[in-house]
Amino acid sequence: MKPDWLRWPETRALVEAFSPGQLRFVGGGVRDALLGREVKDVDAATPLLPEAVMALLREAGIKAVPTGIAHGTITAVIDGKSFEITTLRHDVSTDGRHARVEYTDDWQQDAARRDFTMNALYLSPEGELFDYFSGENDAKAGYVRFIGEAAARIKEDYLRILRFFRFYAWYGRGAPDAGALAACADLAGHIESLSGERVQQEMMKLLTAENPIPALAPMRKHGIAPYVFGGGIDETALAQVKPLEAAIKSPPLPLARLSAIIADAKQAAWIGQRWRLSNDDRALLKESMRVIPADTPLAEQKKILRETGTEVFVHRVMASAARTGEASPCRAMIHLPQNWQPPEFPVGGDDLIARGVAPGKQMGELLRRLEKEWEASGYRLTKEQLLAKAP
Repeated sequence: MKPDWLRWPETRALVEAFSPGQLRFVGGGVRDALLGREVKDVDAATPLLPEAVMALLREAGIKAVPTGIAHGTITAVIDGKSFEITTLRHDVSTDGRHARVEYTDDWQQDAARRDFTMNALYLSPEGELFDYFSGENDAKAGYVRFIGEAAARIKEDYLRILRFFRFYAWYGRGAPDAGALAACADLAGHIESLSGERVQQEMMKLLTAENPIPALAPMRKHGIAPYVFGGGIDETALAQVKPLEAAIKSPPLPLARLSAIIADAKQAAWIGQRWRLSNDDRALLKESMRVIPADTPLAEQKKILRETGTEVFVHRVMASAARTGEASPCRAMIHLPQNWQPPEFPVGGDDLIARGVAPGKQMGELLRRLEKEWEASGYRLTKEQLLAKAP
């Protein structure tokens, strides 16, 4: 197998820094190349110790950054392209989130510590594929399978519960692995021990899959969703959101999708805190929960768009379609930001001061009254016409 990225000049420069047999590529770059998917990041593994990797890279004139040297990872930067290179490892002990590892020169030991078979594929610089756990067959079949016994692997790192559903959303076909589902359900309570940032990272990736419904459904059916979303979810509501994304040629909008499947603002607030969302994302999720009725007059739609901005408006429309089940009216509504540019209110405080209106409560009330009249006119009243209505 010889993917395009194997012929990148940056990749060749990296390979030339190592002796034969000292470097193999591993992980997502190999998996996605095997499946014919776009590859953006390429990682590698080596039996060399981190200090030796640093020395080799520097000798070759390659920038070496000790991004995770405590865990055996060095980042090589070549003409702006980064490659993470990690020393082969095997787990000595784990506590459900962190592992104590030892370095090894055994490629299969390194493969055995990875989570899923499709993630334990190695590719030599010459294009030879090394597959210790039938990961190639699993990847091509869309079968997300733990290496070894599912419960034991999850107990090593409880984040693997969320990773199972995230990978199933992106790569899974057919029914999910029954043993893995049972183990995820039995150990779901341990999700509470995970950091909010890691939960957010995995769930945002899941929600941006082309179709997250098949992954979210078993999370709900097996009682895992409450530990992640702070309550129940209705993944079927996403069937109303995806056509709207397509209608405006938008990439998947994870917060719009999230607001579509959860119950209410209280649940949204729980997620904002638990997932440690940014203040902007918390505000957007909260606003997305406010339904715009399907029969909202066009003038009112324009008012909402003007007040909230395009991002909030689009999220509210998508979530409204999901929550009301009325996709057709929302399909027309979703195009409003493309078809109408909200004008700027032409009157400001300085204009009123020039007419003798003192700053303060009276000015604020006057500005609001004039703006309402401007909106009622369909935004046609000019600045001069509006000022003529002022005292």
